[in-house]
Amino acid sequence: MTKRNETNIQNNSDLSYTKLSIQISLNGLSFCVLDAISNTIIKQESYSFSEELIPFQVLKNLKELLEKNEVTKMSFSDITIIHRNTLFSLVPKALFNEKELANYLKFNTKILANDHISFDEIANYDIVNVYVPFVNINNYIYELFGEFEYQHNGTVLIQSLLTNFDGGKEPVCYVHILENQIDITVIENKKLVLYNSFTYTTKEDFIYYILFVIEQLKLDSESLSLKLFGAIEEGDSLYNLCHTYVRNVAVFIPSNLSSMTGIHDHKSIDFTTLSAL
Repeated sequence: MTKRNETNIQNNSDLSYTKLSIQISLNGLSFCVLDAISNTIIKQESYSFSEELIPFQVLKNLKELLEKNEVTKMSFSDITIIHRNTLFSLVPKALFNEKELANYLKFNTKILANDHISFDEIANYDIVNVYVPFVNINNYIYELFGEFEYQHNGTVLIQSLLTNFDGGKEPVCYVHILENQIDITVIENKKLVLYNSFTYTTKEDFIYYILFVIEQLKLDSESLSLKLFGAIEEGDSLYNLCHTYVRNVAVFIPSNLSSMTGIHDHKSIDFTTLSAL
């Protein structure tokens, strides 16, 4: 298997312009099939597990999900697998050495001696994301479709938010919410200030991580723009909790979501799954 290569599903002139992205985590799965010509979502589904699973169980659920939706019978021009976990570390490109991958992770992540470690370069921003992918998922997708691309969800999230950032020079804190995990990204003057991911089980955990980031970066909760997206709506309990501590809170609908047709519920589709297409 090679990384970042174009998917090679068919070699004839009838190659479909249909794209597939799949996001994998221990807490849930999501996939999206896009007609790239009409920019229309053909199929999409998100599925949350009742408890955190092990990779073997995740693979079993993925097989069932793809077979149920007949994705295994389709052909694709591009396939991207997104690995969503907290086993990652961002490294400035100037300090990156491909031979030291384990050393970038071992101080803040529990890794095993036989873990496969990979990395993504975040284009145009001199950042390298070092992470542990789900190897069993990659092997299954390769057996099913052949060559494909894979990335960490942080890579997709950071790249998309930086590319489409229109917040000017003032800091903006983006909070992506899915399956008991939040990704917090702070951007100021089109530069990445912070990206981190946290797992939570209670509302108190949820707001703690947001307020901790605000405090550590010495941001002003009165003037900071806090943008929430993913599994959240204006007026729900998590939204109202944020509004208790931060003045400027809004639900964020990314531009690439609003431009797609076939989306009936923004909460039902994962931002990184869509952004990878």
